[in-house]
Amino acid sequence: MRSGAGDRARPAAGRAVRGTAGAATAAPAVARHRRRAPLHPGAWWLWSLGLGTAATRTTNPLLLALLMAAAGYVVATHRSAAPWARSYTAFAKLAVAVLVVRLAFTVVLGSPVPGSHILFTLPEVPLPHWAQGIRLGGPVSAEALLFAGYNGLKLAALLICVGAANALAAPARLLKSLPGALYETGVAVVVALTFAPHLVADVQRLRAARRLRGRPDRGVRGLLQVGLPVLEGALERSVALAAAMDARGYGRTADVPAPVRRTTTALTLGGLLGVCAGTYGLLTAEGGTYGLPVLLAGVAAALAGLRLGGRRAPRTRYRPEPWGAHAWLVAGSGAAVAALLTLASVRDPGALNPGVVPLAAPTLPLWPAAAVLPALLPAFVVPKETPDPEEPS
Repeated sequence: MRSGAGDRARPAAGRAVRGTAGAATAAPAVARHRRRAPLHPGAWWLWSLGLGTAATRTTNPLLLALLMAAAGYVVATHRSAAPWARSYTAFAKLAVAVLVVRLAFTVVLGSPVPGSHILFTLPEVPLPHWAQGIRLGGPVSAEALLFAGYNGLKLAALLICVGAANALAAPARLLKSLPGALYETGVAVVVALTFAPHLVADVQRLRAARRLRGRPDRGVRGLLQVGLPVLEGALERSVALAAAMDARGYGRTADVPAPVRRTTTALTLGGLLGVCAGTYGLLTAEGGTYGLPVLLAGVAAALAGLRLGGRRAPRTRYRPEPWGAHAWLVAGSGAAVAALLTLASVRDPGALNPGVVPLAAPTLPLWPAAAVLPALLPAFVVPKETPDPEEPS
């Protein structure tokens, strides 16, 4: 009996040992999975907005090219294979188009910048007296084209920075990270983003079915016969979604005292006005001294208003986005680039905004160029996201 009990105990002990070993093996895997948590999407946007703010402080094409190269390198190293990550190419094409249109307007409509180096002359169209100050055609100088190219490149750099944020930050995760005061807005936008692909899929499916049946899928008749089933399906999904959201308490708010509501409204409106005034100050040369403090005060007031407004939406968040050390480093690198180039524009405005009269090639200032280097920090400190094989695609 003892030997039989011992024989039965050995497999059980073996299974226990194997179970313990399996648990010990699974624990590091779980820890590794937790260490691979994706970066908070708000950090990418703060980084890109910092680069965009830095781009507004200079018209030096060499510094702008460095900013765009830094943003492009980070996108190339950390862009995922998701469909929304392909938007960077569209933003790059839009930036090139903006630069070309800016130069074309200068060629056709002229420029207020005087120039002595005439490249070519277009036939000038005479205009009535009430259109004085506007010119169609005429001489085109190198100074005017260079001035237009500098300003067009600044706008192109802004588009590149915004495109980098769109390619790196998942829009659905960003909307889910909105504060509680913007909960309903975020849910509405998420629903809209979810429904748009369904509509496109319905149109493609119905057109393919009509082609298989030999019926027309183009023209006004095809559009009407395809559009009605698509709208009917969208209406059915909307009714089902509305019922599901109502069952889950969407739109219901908590009771908040009247003084808290008034304080929330004052802080939010005052903060938004401060953000607008501070942004205007940063974009203009005259407001460089007060722009940044007013912007920071407006952001602080708006965040406080959103924090108080979140009391009306007492909801828990499913899988909240973590804001860790990597997010602080990414957001801080963008803020550092913006602060350093803003300081450089105040101390040495000639280097960051080269003149075009007299005509001269732009030079690369050393320490403002070195101030762009922190923009590359996310490429080295942020781990690349690896898809989890256990999660559905």
